[in-house]
Amino acid sequence: MRTFKLLTLTLITALSIPSNTDAQTFTEDVAVIVYNQCSTCHRPGEIGPMNLTNYEEIKSYGQTIKAVTSLRYMPPWQPDSEYSRVMDENFLTDDQIETIANWVDNGMPEGPASAEPPFPDYPEGSLLGEPDLVLNFAETHIHKGNNQDEYRYFVLPTGLSEDKIVKAIELRPGNSKIVHHSLFFEDRSGTVAQYDAQTPEYGFDAFSSAFDISQVLLYDQYPGYVPGTKPLYYPEGLGQMLHAGSDLIMQMHYAPSSVDETDLSSVNIFFADEEEQVDRIVKDRIMLPSDLPGGFFNFTLSPEQVRSFHGTWTVNQPISLMGLSPHMHLLGTDWEVYIEKPDGTRENMISIPEWDFNWQGAYYFPKFIIAPVGSVIHAIAGYDNTSENVNNPSNPPQFVSWGENTTDEMYYLPLFYVTYEDGDEDVVFEDVSTAVTDIINLKESSTILPIQPNPVSGDQLISIPFVLDRGQVIDISIYNINGQLIKELRSGEFFGKGNHIVHFDSGQVNAGKYLVNLKSKYVNTSQKFVKVIR
Repeated sequence: MRTFKLLTLTLITALSIPSNTDAQTFTEDVAVIVYNQCSTCHRPGEIGPMNLTNYEEIKSYGQTIKAVTSLRYMPPWQPDSEYSRVMDENFLTDDQIETIANWVDNGMPEGPASAEPPFPDYPEGSLLGEPDLVLNFAETHIHKGNNQDEYRYFVLPTGLSEDKIVKAIELRPGNSKIVHHSLFFEDRSGTVAQYDAQTPEYGFDAFSSAFDISQVLLYDQYPGYVPGTKPLYYPEGLGQMLHAGSDLIMQMHYAPSSVDETDLSSVNIFFADEEEQVDRIVKDRIMLPSDLPGGFFNFTLSPEQVRSFHGTWTVNQPISLMGLSPHMHLLGTDWEVYIEKPDGTRENMISIPEWDFNWQGAYYFPKFIIAPVGSVIHAIAGYDNTSENVNNPSNPPQFVSWGENTTDEMYYLPLFYVTYEDGDEDVVFEDVSTAVTDIINLKESSTILPIQPNPVSGDQLISIPFVLDRGQVIDISIYNINGQLIKELRSGEFFGKGNHIVHFDSGQVNAGKYLVNLKSKYVNTSQKFVKVIR
């Protein structure tokens, strides 16, 4: 991830966008954009270098905000939203960018105080509520003040005596100024812990250790941490395994700093409740150079060479794809991933036209992408090993092949999926139609929207959509008609302004009438659904 900087872009004040006839104001037009798409990182205790939480703060950085948004440097969003849509999108539309520019050009008027939207009510601790297991750093790590990125591996023993189903993993940075992103893997062999015990410091450097860290990348991988985004919480009936006696391996990216900084991070882990029937374990299939024509031996880049590699994976069982996590190093330029189905149709998965090693992450689809037997997943990655590539770690360019060092390169694409089941085509995890473009037009009240399907029978998965007029911590619970609590679907979890969906497996309840209740300090509302026997 690229380090947040007060760029010399502050000097680029001449960027002009045609003005609308109606002048924008902060309270009526700009606050809703900044509060919901910038303040996640730019608020006290987070990684953004300045706070953007009120009019005075935002006005003082108005020219900078105009510059970095006009150049689409901020928010730092990589996927092409016209190619495909993914969950938790955080990009600005052309209209939003124009709104900010017009507001700045017109002198940044404040507007009527009554029109200002509420600032999101962020919790001080976890965004997901009370964790079931907390793993802490055993020692404080010192990140050297040498203005260099640091990629470091830490081993966190889980201490589990039995296998558990993981619903979510949440990193709680000890020092948000430098913790820039993290990846999580499971090690059941103890190999990484044995190596770590031989090193003099806590953890070990990812790029200069004697340990072949490439093998860690083949371990089971969990959703990672990206600043400003809420951790993925697996939908009802889905999860990943965390085995007894295993170690959680964390790859931590620390951003450059001019002075020594310390970090004492922790990891929250959320397990499935005993009542939840999790019979669909999320798996990953990693596309590597072995999926390329010629295999690993063909994955090379000569000096001054621009090259593209096209890998394929033919699906031998019906699966439902949930997401992916493209990875390459500093020579990488772009990714394109799509699926070609046996009937000849094509479905786009993701396009990252301008790869940035500093902003890598995992991306999950708003609904399952169904891959019937015989479907072919195409993954095309581009690389630039020329002197013209300002990110090239070698000057002059050197011969490059597969490896973990920054001077090496990678073609690495984990794909996350579950075995296909009837009805997966209808399961929706997020309504992306309002994720970005319509957020300003959302109704000004929080409520549960109509539950689907309703009535429900058997063990159908019901969707519970709801809309929030501000970011806030909520509880979502199921009650029977007598007011008895049946299940807490979410407890103390933060959701941002906009439309959301959670799910409930109706197989957990008998026939009858039930209430879904959404409660926070701002709202208390319910919707009824009926379970019938058919």
